[in-house]
Amino acid sequence: MSISRPALARIAPFAAFMVLLAVQGALGDSLDESTQRWLTLGRGLAAAALLAFFWRDYRELGAPAPAAAKEWLLAVALGLAVFGAWITFDHGWAAIGAPGRGFVPLGADGGRDATLVLLRLFTLAAVVPVMEELFWRSFLMRWIDARDFLAADPRGTSLRAFALSCALFASEHSLWFAGLVAGAAYAWLYRRSGDLRIPIVSHAVTNGTLAIWILSTGNWSYW
Repeated sequence: MSISRPALARIAPFAAFMVLLAVQGALGDSLDESTQRWLTLGRGLAAAALLAFFWRDYRELGAPAPAAAKEWLLAVALGLAVFGAWITFDHGWAAIGAPGRGFVPLGADGGRDATLVLLRLFTLAAVVPVMEELFWRSFLMRWIDARDFLAADPRGTSLRAFALSCALFASEHSLWFAGLVAGAAYAWLYRRSGDLRIPIVSHAVTNGTLAIWILSTGNWSYW
């Protein structure tokens, strides 16, 4: 069964990210910390390269009509709310497994390496929101309802597609409950507005705020 170019454009960056994540997880403790860090950055940069390659295929990112100011404000508010959920529901029943060491952007002298910090910020706050919203919301949520997903209006998405895509999104994260909250928030924004840029901004606010919090507190396990 062949994959259409529109589907491939939305699947490939996410798939590359997840394959590299799986490879890194399989190698585990056999890798030194420096290699672990660059593999973490590498999966984000690989996704960024594929997003750039397919950029002209993402017609939903060039919506002709500007969204109303209230939609952008709602995106920011929900992005901040999801951040709150992420650092609140981070243990016990809401988490799968113990937290890992995470991405620690420290140099040999114990100080923060500016290059590592900036690259991690770029991949976390800019690349991941675009990559994941293109895959989970623009592609998968609409594809569940219609194989010709580009012709499907996100505002008419069924509750089945909404719920299933949110559940799968949650399963991608060790903090599964926070992931479920996030998936529902971003999917609701897309379903409400019909504009993928709205959940992308909300997702970026969540990830950007989380990054600032991590850098402020040193809770590297969230990275």
